[in-house]
Amino acid sequence: MKTSLFYLPDVGNRWEREEGMAGMRPGLYQRMLANLSEQAKLADRLGYNSISFTEHHFHIEGFEMSNNPVLLNLYIAMQTERIRVGQLGIVLPAANPLRVAEDIAMLDHMTGGRANAGFARGYQRRWVDVMGQHAHGVHGALPDQHDAIDQANRDAFEENYRLVKRAWTEEMIEGYEGKLWQIPIPSTGWPPRATKEMGKGVGEDGVLTAIGVVPKPVQKPHPPIFQPFATSERSMRWCADEGIVAIVPPVHQKLENQLLDVYAHQSGKTRGEGVAFLRDLIICDTDEEARQIWEDSSRWAAEKWFVDFGFRQGMKDPDTGAFLSVEEVLTGGYALVGSEDTVCRQLETMAQRLPLNWLFCWMFTGLVPHDVNMRSLERLATKVYPRLGLRMSDGVW
Repeated sequence: MKTSLFYLPDVGNRWEREEGMAGMRPGLYQRMLANLSEQAKLADRLGYNSISFTEHHFHIEGFEMSNNPVLLNLYIAMQTERIRVGQLGIVLPAANPLRVAEDIAMLDHMTGGRANAGFARGYQRRWVDVMGQHAHGVHGALPDQHDAIDQANRDAFEENYRLVKRAWTEEMIEGYEGKLWQIPIPSTGWPPRATKEMGKGVGEDGVLTAIGVVPKPVQKPHPPIFQPFATSERSMRWCADEGIVAIVPPVHQKLENQLLDVYAHQSGKTRGEGVAFLRDLIICDTDEEARQIWEDSSRWAAEKWFVDFGFRQGMKDPDTGAFLSVEEVLTGGYALVGSEDTVCRQLETMAQRLPLNWLFCWMFTGLVPHDVNMRSLERLATKVYPRLGLRMSDGVW
């Protein structure tokens, strides 16, 4: 089973954050970077497959301080040897797709082919509305939103995604006219003789006819692509069609099965192939210790931050409307929180109902103490997995 890490590189613990404006304090950010470096180097030594970061902006509250995941990728890659680095993900509707293609291709070169790519649609209007206005005024769309704003966001995402792929795989882009982009711009003059002698894309009249996005990635045809976090049939079908690894967050068992079936049917692959699952990871000496840390970190962040964006809805029984209780979340393996014995049981419970091919561990750098994260990473790799007959690089469990 492949095992990867998804980081919210947040700053400040619960109490530091409750003081207000944690994102404005440079010391908290410096501490986050130092802790993240140590955890990434440990994960590299232990054989974790990859480490990825989200993209968000203006988070004065201290949540998800990851405004440039590609830059964080490079920061980590320069301190490690084999672990892959990626984004979960770059918010394409608010981005310039050609610049995204260039940045990830550069990352791929600078890491010796260790780059992953991950793209998201963007749901936080405070920053998506501001950052997306320069190109086409895109807005953030909540996970359960289905209206004109949602459709415009999806259209922008899909067009930008297609352009990123073309930039990576086609030598030149010419004659492109989409809803948002035109490449190249008509009647653009390009006088350098060097382009006619040593390049391409200029007509006899000196007008630009095509552009070539460089560098191309080291990995061919491009770095592996991931989609965070798929909870709808439409998203699963799109991922299946595009050959993208869909990462499913904790959702009710009925929805889990539905999403797995949709991906398998659409892709023609074995059930579970191309799908990964996201889970909190906190392993302590006792269940009580782990649960208290979980309550002050992931659970606290959910109540203060994620629930207001609609992220709890996936845990609701689609037939009865009832939410899973905290005990059902833990005993059902929707979070890996507890002692080594308990986490073993949680993984076994997951494996009984899911084809576990890829696990993404959801990590917090500020809310969870650094020493707890370090011990959790080591215990999963060296204690829990061996007891279950697993290794970091194994296939489906």
